[in-house]
Amino acid sequence: MESSEAGESGAVVKRESEVEYESVGAAEGMRKGVLVSDADGAPNFAIRRFTLDAGASVPKHTNEVEHEQYVLDGEYTVGIDEEEYEVSAGDSLFIPAGVVHWYRNEGDEAGAFLCAVPNGDDSIELVEE
Repeated sequence: MESSEAGESGAVVKRESEVEYESVGAAEGMRKGVLVSDADGAPNFAIRRFTLDAGASVPKHTNEVEHEQYVLDGEYTVGIDEEEYEVSAGDSLFIPAGVVHWYRNEGDEAGAFLCAVPNGDDSIELVEE
């Protein structure tokens, strides 16, 4: 297994095999892997990869920080505020801090996306329906 390589400049190359995926608390069928973060020496942003199983959904919630997302695989629905968007590979999203959002994958294949967020604390609040 190859491991992260850090150059003299502080640059890091992290191998796919080093990324550990974990289930996301209130979101059954969603998993998260942290690709790059402050733990790797990145001073400002973290990049995370999420997978959303076929049939899975994520409840309405808010985050204290903004999200920039890029859809890698699959097709699924993203709710942002009062709007619903059907997204697929190649689509990009911006979800401002504090805005209610949620996910639903009604398809037969898993979805996956990259999510960039500022480093630091992020408070997640579930929204009662």
